[in-house]
Amino acid sequence: MNDNLQLLSLNDAARMTSLSRSMLNRYRSEGRFPRAVPLGEKRVAFVAAEVRAWIAEKIAGRAA
Repeated sequence: MNDNLQLLSLNDAARMTSLSRSMLNRYRSEGRFPRAVPLGEKRVAFVAAEVRAWIAEKIAGRAA
């Protein structure tokens, strides 16, 4: 499946990034994490490619 069309749940995004759900939500509120795709009144998801790009940015930004 195309990564741009794959969605990750909040739990999946938290597992993928090794962040807790509360930290991930804090990053979201601060604009430091990819924007969520609203799926319903209380349900959001994240574009897998954007989460992977965020992870790659964190890896690239570490000190050598």
